[in-house]
Amino acid sequence: MVDKILKLESSWEHLQKTELPLVLYGTGNGADKILDRLEALGISLYGVAASDGFVRSRQFRGFTVHPISYYEKTIGEFILLVGFGSNRPELFEYVKKFSQKHPLLFPCVPVYGDEIFDRAFIEAHRAELEAVYNVLADEQSKRVFELCLRFQLCGHFEDLEKAITNKDEIFNNILKLEKNESYLDLGAYRGDTVEEFLQYTDNAYASIMALEPNAKTFLKLQAYLENKQLQNCTALHAAISDTCGTLFFEGDGRHNTAALNGKTAVEAVSVDALTPAVPFSYIKADVEGLEFSMLEGAKDTLQKYKPKLNLAAYHKSRDIFELPLFLLKTNPDYKLYLRKHEGFPFWDLNFYCI
Repeated sequence: MVDKILKLESSWEHLQKTELPLVLYGTGNGADKILDRLEALGISLYGVAASDGFVRSRQFRGFTVHPISYYEKTIGEFILLVGFGSNRPELFEYVKKFSQKHPLLFPCVPVYGDEIFDRAFIEAHRAELEAVYNVLADEQSKRVFELCLRFQLCGHFEDLEKAITNKDEIFNNILKLEKNESYLDLGAYRGDTVEEFLQYTDNAYASIMALEPNAKTFLKLQAYLENKQLQNCTALHAAISDTCGTLFFEGDGRHNTAALNGKTAVEAVSVDALTPAVPFSYIKADVEGLEFSMLEGAKDTLQKYKPKLNLAAYHKSRDIFELPLFLLKTNPDYKLYLRKHEGFPFWDLNFYCI
């Protein structure tokens, strides 16, 4: 499988050869990383764009930010490099329509960390990637895995679109949440995944524990839970890690990659330390790059109780192989399913483990 992927031209290789102007769409962290990579490869950028209607007078890395329509009018054909992520349906549809009219690429950079999912990365981790592919539990998982590798290397919208499935399929046919689940929500945000859990259990459950490290977001989570008046529901202002202690985040605690050198202190706990007398039966973890640490701090729980897992696999380049291989080493009895849900780039990619 990996050999087939390596025969393809990568997005970075294509950008080094093309004679078309390159326009970067976005001005956030992802755009910064793409521009850093372009500069390292000696690739020139023509300009920076934002969505029509969202442009204000501003600069980004020395470029004046213009609406995309400006470049369509002034230079005609160019390659639009998408440098941000979103699960908003209207933005997904806009990117899709643009890709049908003009060249468009997603030069993939990690949400967290510095490892680029390029040809060298795939070659270095060929054995791990093949190992994960071979242990996936169904053909759809293998299809999504292969499309993920293709997209991460080549950045083509059509591979992204082919991989997307509705959450109903995985929740109704694989996870099959029951009415007595004890749910641990790691990275609960404002309560959106608690709401998802309630939807798929018809509001019947044994207990809910929801963790959120961001102080401002935690207040919104509390307000949501109070408004729902849920029974046997606990909210903790805490981060998840491999041990209990303190993590130090940048800013308000949202950016977990700065956990070791930031200034904002946040209490950290492990899954094993949280596990109650009646253990968690379902754990969702979308914890901004700390998924591997979460698994390290959940070894006893995973071995003894084998809870169902909903595990984000898109924050770091190595998540796609490092997380499942560690999980299977901890408890070989798990069956692993992989699904991609709507949004771009290859975000909302999750391992569902039963």
